[in-house]
Amino acid sequence: MQDHHDMRHHSGPHDHDQPPSGTLTEPPAHGAGHMEHAGHGQHDDDHTVHTHGQHAGHSTAMFKNRFWLTLALAVPVVYFSPMMAHLLGYMPPEFPGSAWIPPVLGTMIFFYGGQPFLRGGLQEVKDRTPGMMLLIGMAISVAFAASWITSLGIGGFDLDFWWELALLVAIMLLGHWIEMRALGSAQGALDALAALLPDEAERITDSGTETVPVSQLTPGDLVLVRPGARMPADGTVVDGQAEFDESMITGESKTVARGSGDPVVAGTVATDSSVRVRVSAVGDQTALAGIQRLVEEAQASSSRAQALADRAAAFLFYFAAGAGVLTFIAWTLLGSVPDAVTRTVTVLVIACPHALGLAIPLVIAISTEQAARAGVLIKNRMALERMRTIDVVLFDKTGTLTTGEPELKDIAVTEGAQADAVLALAAAVESDSEHPVARAIVRAAKARNLALPGATDFTSLTGRGVRATVDGRTLHVGGPALLRELGVVEPDTLAASTRGWMDRGAAVLHVVDDGKVLGAVSMEDAVRPESRQAVSALQRRGVKVAMVTGDAHQVAQAVAADLDIDEVFAEVLPADKDKKVAELQGRGMKVAMVGDGVNDSPALARAEVGIAIGAGTDVAMESAGVVLAGNDPRAVLSMVDLSRASYRKMWQNLVWATGYNILSVPLAAGVLAFAGVVLSPAAGAVLMSVSTIVVALNAQLLRRLKLNPSEVR
Repeated sequence: MQDHHDMRHHSGPHDHDQPPSGTLTEPPAHGAGHMEHAGHGQHDDDHTVHTHGQHAGHSTAMFKNRFWLTLALAVPVVYFSPMMAHLLGYMPPEFPGSAWIPPVLGTMIFFYGGQPFLRGGLQEVKDRTPGMMLLIGMAISVAFAASWITSLGIGGFDLDFWWELALLVAIMLLGHWIEMRALGSAQGALDALAALLPDEAERITDSGTETVPVSQLTPGDLVLVRPGARMPADGTVVDGQAEFDESMITGESKTVARGSGDPVVAGTVATDSSVRVRVSAVGDQTALAGIQRLVEEAQASSSRAQALADRAAAFLFYFAAGAGVLTFIAWTLLGSVPDAVTRTVTVLVIACPHALGLAIPLVIAISTEQAARAGVLIKNRMALERMRTIDVVLFDKTGTLTTGEPELKDIAVTEGAQADAVLALAAAVESDSEHPVARAIVRAAKARNLALPGATDFTSLTGRGVRATVDGRTLHVGGPALLRELGVVEPDTLAASTRGWMDRGAAVLHVVDDGKVLGAVSMEDAVRPESRQAVSALQRRGVKVAMVTGDAHQVAQAVAADLDIDEVFAEVLPADKDKKVAELQGRGMKVAMVGDGVNDSPALARAEVGIAIGAGTDVAMESAGVVLAGNDPRAVLSMVDLSRASYRKMWQNLVWATGYNILSVPLAAGVLAFAGVVLSPAAGAVLMSVSTIVVALNAQLLRRLKLNPSEVR
């Protein structure tokens, strides 16, 4: 600003260079990230889930198909089972070969429906990581072997478990299908992002327009975006003006005006007018593709809570295996080998840590999805888990708590002049300038609905101000250097106001008419209205708020007083911001740093949680664990609320899943058999699936959280 108007900020080291507002630049690829256009991706039922260890390579469709076929085969197995017929009091029809229906169909169920569990169990043995799949595999294998021994008449055992095997496999497949669908719903967030890109675009050529596939666009192409259409690529508006719906990027439903020179992002919608856009990035290079990669990385990243669940699953394996061995020995010593086998199978069935395996991944998957829909992109799950423990949030000032652009704050006039008239003259002089200060003055005049007189002979006076002719009068607008050059002395009545402005770090511009000062205006970095809500809401949650800036103390203190910030670090060089994070940590505080992701990288990396403001920066900064796709500081509140809520859900699920198994295994072992309480393997499978459903429903409650920045209080 100073090179145009010589505005005296009385500020220290410059905070940082702010990229064009609203820009979302492309993040570097971190692996296999690929944008699919709408209609070309697969639905969530077909997704292969690679992030859930036990299900690596398995798809929702696979479990669904195996479940329905297994269920169809299980119906005749159960119907022709002598035990089931005896229990329900019916007589199944008898015909040659009818006795072999359960063994034949049961064998098909074992090898077809049970295949995922058998393979998964073998893999867990090879990896020496016993868990859920091994327990299921053991249970159905024991039931299969015992049933064939009985069907072949070997040893005189009465261990006909075909119907129980059939129901067990069917119920397990159903439970896994439910789980995979739930996990796939998080993948739906990626599909939703992919679907935001249109299949085709209108490319402008010398002979008119042509409709081409989006994949054929290249940087430098000129495209026409009509009202209601989505941007096919990232670019810059070169002609026209329209209100854009950028909610898919920022989480904010309010439209944003974009005109000539403004950046626009792939997937956003021009709501009211046509614009012509010069393409700057396509395909995997767009901000939308970068966001998709971030969501993919978040879903694939590991976390401390998941490690806890893995350890709990391993504990339950040894617990169940030990209980199974003791159960077999105890019932055998009691003289009932068939009961020993039955009780052992039941123990193995009911001890399957299925709900435990679902407890953490589902909470994290839903959390990641919900955050992404609110414009909060979690790159690292650990960042989400740590956010609930944060003691202080350290905000960078410029571009984070403030807009990074000048705003007209005050007007003072000399005796006989009117504020609106002086502002109208200043705006008229500045109307031909593209300088941010000039635009702010014109914007302020328009906000007051002032009629601007015509101006001619506009001249920019480098480092001093501007000059133009208005209604035959030569007017100047500029700072103290302009007054010195013109030999004009500021009236004492005006100086009383301008001195106070300068003391708080504002830039002062004077309006001079033929050597006479008519008035002055103060220009300050505009505080975002959302910042006040963010600061007060964080403090209500017991989190302190600090601010770091390169600006002078008086500038920083003015913003801090406006926002009621707890602690201020001023005149801090960009390279030294991480030292302020370390200083807070040295006091025993856990710090979340919120910055623009450029010169704040060391501070973002040092903090327990680094949060990069996405607007105007590279949304894939390696130093940040979280990226706010928009520039609304209230999104930090979404992170705090989501972190606390997801942590509660994780522990609720862990306690339920683990406690359920610990209490139910002794029951399955037959410790209450003397009281007539006996659980069959099928009943154990039903109860286990109920546990899974409870865990899934509990995790789904996270969807009730209001995470949109505008809704967080």
